[in-house]
Amino acid sequence: MDFSFNVTQVFLLLVYGISALPDSVRSTSLPSVTPIGVVHRNCLQNEQTQTDPQEKAQESASCNCFSSYPLVEEDMSEKELNPDHYPAQRAATVAQHYINTLHGSPFKWFAVGVVQSATVEEIAERGAKYRVAFTVVEVVGNQPAGTCSAEVLFPHGASQAPPEVQLTCGEMLKIDTTAKEQAFYLKLRNNSSLLSAQDIPDSYGNVAPEMEPLWHLGRVASSFVMLKESNENTLYSMAQVASVTQQVSEGEQLLFSYHVLLHDRVSEEILRWKIFVSWCPAEGVRVLQMAAQTP
Repeated sequence: MDFSFNVTQVFLLLVYGISALPDSVRSTSLPSVTPIGVVHRNCLQNEQTQTDPQEKAQESASCNCFSSYPLVEEDMSEKELNPDHYPAQRAATVAQHYINTLHGSPFKWFAVGVVQSATVEEIAERGAKYRVAFTVVEVVGNQPAGTCSAEVLFPHGASQAPPEVQLTCGEMLKIDTTAKEQAFYLKLRNNSSLLSAQDIPDSYGNVAPEMEPLWHLGRVASSFVMLKESNENTLYSMAQVASVTQQVSEGEQLLFSYHVLLHDRVSEEILRWKIFVSWCPAEGVRVLQMAAQTP
């Protein structure tokens, strides 16, 4: 008798047995075929019940041919993302926050220019790992700062842990603002009164030129908060410095107390944070304390 099966029917026959085939095919007299899944299960049961070492070894060897054919295989492959869509932009923005915690200052603030490529991969028992490549712009001087590639891992788990970022960048370290930073630092140290300001930018979106370094310092400080708070359901940016007050300091570091407004572009929430910041040109920006504020 001529047995003709399509690919799907052959697969069903081999894996699940004759019961998986349509009635019209099962009614035909078929040769006896034991499904792979049944053979594999019986094989393992026989191996476990063998007591004689030689027979157990022979049974184990006969089972090896099935070990490379799991019945269910989870797809853990890396997936391409549209660089313009939210998941890719979110991962690049987290990398942007990380860049500013490392290299930002009152005269250097970095932003993502164009996301060039992005992928995501689920890492078992760890989280979702995004790989992104993007251009970078130094906003204060309005100049390109090369390209970066980053791996951003959003950990899974009940308790939210900050994203883990690994970063490779090229040209941003060549941007030198040492002279401007030193001049601003000396000006603040030599002032007879401590500096303070509110609403940067104002309700019209304007930032007074003399307030720009404090505005950028606030953005850098906010990057520490946004990096810590980011997850796969957020997309943070800084909206405003509600207030900033220079604090009395005895060492080389200048101290500032910031109240900032952060915008989550996913939920459209405005979040208030208090940040205690230290800065000097030699050691950069440090966040000493941060705390969410109730409205």
